Amino acid sequence: MNFGFSEDQLLLQQTVHDFLASELPVDEVRKLWNEDTGRSAEFWKRLAEIGIPGLLISEDHGGLGMNEIDGVLLIEETGRAALAEPVVQTSVAAPLITALSSSLADQWLAKIAAGEALAVVQHDVNAFTSDAHVADLLLLSHGDEIHALSADRVSLTAQPANDPSQRLFAIDWTRDDETRVASGKAGRALLAISLDRGALACAAQQLGVADKLIELAVAYACERKQFGVQIGSFQAVKHMLADVKVRLEYARSLVYRAAHSLARDTRGRSVDVSCAKAAASEAAVAAGRIALQVHGAIGYTWEQDLHVWMRRAWSLDLAWGNSAWHRARIADAVIDGALPAENFGYSAP
Repeated sequence: MNFGFSEDQLLLQQTVHDFLASELPVDEVRKLWNEDTGRSAEFWKRLAEIGIPGLLISEDHGGLGMNEIDGVLLIEETGRAALAEPVVQTSVAAPLITALSSSLADQWLAKIAAGEALAVVQHDVNAFTSDAHVADLLLLSHGDEIHALSADRVSLTAQPANDPSQRLFAIDWTRDDETRVASGKAGRALLAISLDRGALACAAQQLGVADKLIELAVAYACERKQFGVQIGSFQAVKHMLADVKVRLEYARSLVYRAAHSLARDTRGRSVDVSCAKAAASEAAVAAGRIALQVHGAIGYTWEQDLHVWMRRAWSLDLAWGNSAWHRARIADAVIDGALPAENFGYSAP
């Protein structure tokens, strides 16, 4: 049994890493903060050329036909690069459109894979919906119903965000029989797996974010001197960085397991995803806190790049269920038997 990634999967990860490292320097991320939309349609099309929007779209519709196991490494790289484009939303919307109806799939998937259209999913677990302002298609939930609406049928109200890369919106819309595309048991099942896909994508990005924060902290600890020596030579600094690195590597195995569970739609899928999201959120937020401690006062300045990733760690923590929400779902599953879970011998009463 092989639990590792294949050579092809690792090669594709390196390709995406190299592309983002060369084409998306941090100055470009900052530049988009001042744009009205905060997004670049041109760069999104370039991402489409290497297959990012089409990761989970079948080859029949112009995508790469991959699954979550293939995609998790690539989404991790988008977190490492602080990419603001709607990768998480697309990784939720594309499989949902595929599952909803062939007519929706025929109408939208090829355009999404080509970077010519965007779709977003509104879910009750999120207080607001990200990237609704650039969406051509909005998949909106109401109870166990899912409705598909074009952009001209919704009204958006922008919401404040601590992360300058975030664009959050409250959506005002009217549902009717014409817009409803799923309901009842089928609707609940699709909303449940959409939540898991959103949480997994956030967790994958958090791995990249945490890794980058540790990299920045280590680089600064090797550069900054006090008492004539690098601050990285102090035991207290070494221990902080080692602790957060252990947290990250622990979370990494949970995220990769959750990707497997989603791709195979295993019995314990949702609990595996919650374990991954909780661990990755806590690792990324801890990486931000420790990186800030290592940098000291300079870490608070706007010119320092640290907060680009630190704010991303915070915003990803809140998206698709924060770590407390996912820990509560794990507790409900393991203690009360609310969801199938590995319980290592414990039986819910």
